[in-house]
Amino acid sequence: MTSADAIAAALDRPALPRADQPWLTQSLSSGPAGTALLYIERAHIGSGTWHQAHTWIKAATLTPVSASDTSGLFLGAPALAFTLNCAATANSARYHQALKAVDQHVTVLAHRRVDIANHRAHKGERPTFHEYDVFHGLTGIGAYLLRRHPGSTALERILAYLVTLTRPVHDDQLGTVPGWWVGHDPNLTHAPGFPGGHANLGVAHGISGPLLLMARALRHGITVDGQATAIHDVLAWLDQWRQESALGPWWPQHLTLGDLRNGRLPQNGPGRPSWCYGTPGIARAGQSAAIALRDAARRNEYEGAMASCLTDPRQLARLTDTSLCHGWAGVYQTAWRAAHDTATPALHAVLPRLADALIRHTPPTGGREPGLLLGDAGAALALTTAARDAAPASGWDTCLLID
Repeated sequence: MTSADAIAAALDRPALPRADQPWLTQSLSSGPAGTALLYIERAHIGSGTWHQAHTWIKAATLTPVSASDTSGLFLGAPALAFTLNCAATANSARYHQALKAVDQHVTVLAHRRVDIANHRAHKGERPTFHEYDVFHGLTGIGAYLLRRHPGSTALERILAYLVTLTRPVHDDQLGTVPGWWVGHDPNLTHAPGFPGGHANLGVAHGISGPLLLMARALRHGITVDGQATAIHDVLAWLDQWRQESALGPWWPQHLTLGDLRNGRLPQNGPGRPSWCYGTPGIARAGQSAAIALRDAARRNEYEGAMASCLTDPRQLARLTDTSLCHGWAGVYQTAWRAAHDTATPALHAVLPRLADALIRHTPPTGGREPGLLLGDAGAALALTTAARDAAPASGWDTCLLID
């Protein structure tokens, strides 16, 4: 029995919804909607049954599904739609009717969210993470639509919004700042160290998430006016803030107003390598964008940056868990996708060592909580990729935008 098998066996029964957290059932991050992806993947590859998968999918629908303005890829109707889409197949009618019904709400939500964002921009106000990011915002909703409805007007409007988001804006109090500059700190509060807010570089909440979506859309032949220019502009911005060190290239997680004005950072070395904020996620975004633009030189730079990070024991020592978000599972899955998008050997060479580390750090039957993003389901899914050395049959990692 593999570690993934043991974790799947240990998680075989979802808990009943908590009365004080009814929304948790529809959470792709920590609820049954996300944990279901492990059993859906196992059913697709023959390691589990569709009955097991359906048990978790059913648990995700035990409370009314939300399509409110707070819904996004990781919560509510888009999260449930993503899970159902991963379960649906062309040769079975399974989940198609339910998916069609939820899809209608996701499409309406996407249009409404774009309208709200455009109204905010017209008033000259700064966005929040929840407007544009992967978890709650339009980037995450766009990732679902790119997979499910790539030719839709809803996706086209999201891409057009993201193009606008990449353009600098002038704020009477802040001066000229990136269009994705948010008025809060990384914790969605207003800490003294972030006067006027910050610009985030990561995949989860920063500009690397929109970059991944725009690049993936371009690679699929889906474009809107200004999209290629926006990708170029974001890459140029990442070039500007790329830091060189003995540990290899790295990027800051975020920039304060002081950093932006001074043109330099107080930080003297890379932080934790991760999908959400670190070099692996940012490098995957840069690599995907370079591929979309057919920029071989920049592609080599980003692949080299990731390889340097993932062969440096000092950076890898900063990983303290096996989660998808900021642990070994996310690093492995991101590296696997990047390695299979390149013909150069450096990234392929690191995969066995990363897989060994993931296995070594994962408790035999899990041990934290069942969720996808921070829990055992995510670790088991990355372990499954490592064991099969094949892309997920369900496409579950589309929710990370690294595929």
